[in-house]
Amino acid sequence: MKKQIALLRGINVGGKNKIAMADLKKAFETWGFSEVKTYINSGNVLFSSDIEEKTALVQSCQALLKDQFGLTIPVMVLSVDELTKTVEHAPIWWNQATERIYYAIFVIPPMTVAEVYQAVGEIDPVYEQMADYGDVIFWSAAQQTFSKSRWAKIASSAVNKQVTIRNGKTVNKLLLLGRG
Repeated sequence: MKKQIALLRGINVGGKNKIAMADLKKAFETWGFSEVKTYINSGNVLFSSDIEEKTALVQSCQALLKDQFGLTIPVMVLSVDELTKTVEHAPIWWNQATERIYYAIFVIPPMTVAEVYQAVGEIDPVYEQMADYGDVIFWSAAQQTFSKSRWAKIASSAVNKQVTIRNGKTVNKLLLLGRG
């Protein structure tokens, strides 16, 4: 069985789509997944499954969320191996300095990285850095000038509902939990 990570978009944000992590863990176990762990309150679920086809995994997770919680939300599923490879291809500047904010912007298919770039626009290199690998955009801005960066406003863009964002510390913790 392969270790997987489900990134649920918009869980427990701004009082919407509330799900207790204990309930989410139990739902995944009841649905037939094993080795289920959740991490923080924002919809990160680690689990093992004998289903390896990504589309089938996404559909199963979405069906679970609809059936158990009445929610229709986008889900990004990737294996621990895929996330490991992705982070290995992160730019050298990503997730390094403590005075910066680091995001991994996971683009949920069928949306593409190119479509996200087109919708959000060019970065302002004075304030931010960006690179991508696969379905993930690596982004960084200084904490002091975060509000001046263009991509800090991705939440108000037309593609907001087709991405799910995790900070660098969360990505690192998911990898640690997934390997353990």
